[in-house]
Amino acid sequence: MPPAPPAEPSAPPAHSEVPSAAPAAPAAAPVAAPVPAQPAVPAQAAAPVPPVSAPTQPETPAREAVPAREAVPAREEAPAREAAPAREAAPAQSASPRTGRIQVPVPSVVRARERGRIAEQNPVVLRTEMLTKTYGSLIAANEVSVDVHAGSFTGIVGPNGAGKTTTLSMISGLLRPTSGRVTVSGVDVWTDGPAAKRLIGSLPDRLRLFDRLTGAQLLYYSGVLHGVDAAAVAQRSSELAVAFGLESALGRLVSDYSAGMQKKIALACAMIHAPEVLVLDEPFETIDPVSAANVTEILEKYVAGGGSVVMSSHSLDLIQRVCDHVSIIVDGSVIAQGTVDAVRDGLSLEERFTKLTGMSDTQKGLEWLHGSSESE
Repeated sequence: MPPAPPAEPSAPPAHSEVPSAAPAAPAAAPVAAPVPAQPAVPAQAAAPVPPVSAPTQPETPAREAVPAREAVPAREEAPAREAAPAREAAPAQSASPRTGRIQVPVPSVVRARERGRIAEQNPVVLRTEMLTKTYGSLIAANEVSVDVHAGSFTGIVGPNGAGKTTTLSMISGLLRPTSGRVTVSGVDVWTDGPAAKRLIGSLPDRLRLFDRLTGAQLLYYSGVLHGVDAAAVAQRSSELAVAFGLESALGRLVSDYSAGMQKKIALACAMIHAPEVLVLDEPFETIDPVSAANVTEILEKYVAGGGSVVMSSHSLDLIQRVCDHVSIIVDGSVIAQGTVDAVRDGLSLEERFTKLTGMSDTQKGLEWLHGSSESE
């Protein structure tokens, strides 16, 4: 009973005034002025009154209001603490395009440049030293020395007959060099071939697949030959088939595949044993644009996971957009190599390639062809 009296002066005044307004009708004359003012005040207080009708209930939110008031400085500290991650959001923004890899070409360029800076700090996973291949008096590859860092995407470009395929074949262990050395993670490709080839995934230019096998059989064959157990081969085959869009074709003979499908199943075979380095000769040849975008995404994810790709291509725009390093080979020799930005030197890679190879002068002397209709 003692707590009841203090509770009545706090809340009941509002309720006591409401009943007094009805019986005290004659006294409304002197209180006429405050009465209209008070209904306006209770009208505003009437909204909170219904939820807080009991005297004990308003005391509970009143006590909770204290931490609510203390939460104000906590909220003021929150943005201050979030300011540090906001500054760290810059690398997050650079990494965010990875969620939409193939959508726009510009983010690919940004990712490639970032990879180039990071890869320079990584150890060398593939090294060729004075790699040379001759056929009699013909020099197909002349002292080619290239370093490929872990987590890098390296493009090999050059005109037709420059020695790109010869170089990649020697790197992957398909063609024995006349002289020179190739090592993958310190393992010599030609003195310890089986160990080195477990670290390499190869996609040659001229595909020679066992096309009387089904796609599933070819993947199984490739995985087992590289030392992968049967259970892992089955799981990886399924995942690769989904990634390359071949899940509905695994039961068909490879001979029934289109050229683009054969290229994709061959690339899946090159990746099934999770190699450290992929050596790909013209991987996008005969592949449609949608599939090419899908393959690019797969390769970028592979590189982001620490793998390395060495790829030849005649599409200089693709090399500039996707690769972080590039080597230009002309007449069997490397005439320029390094990061893509360093090699192109402010020009587009195609413009730089044209200047370095002298291809811009090849059309001289054809004025008669362009003006043949006018001369007649």
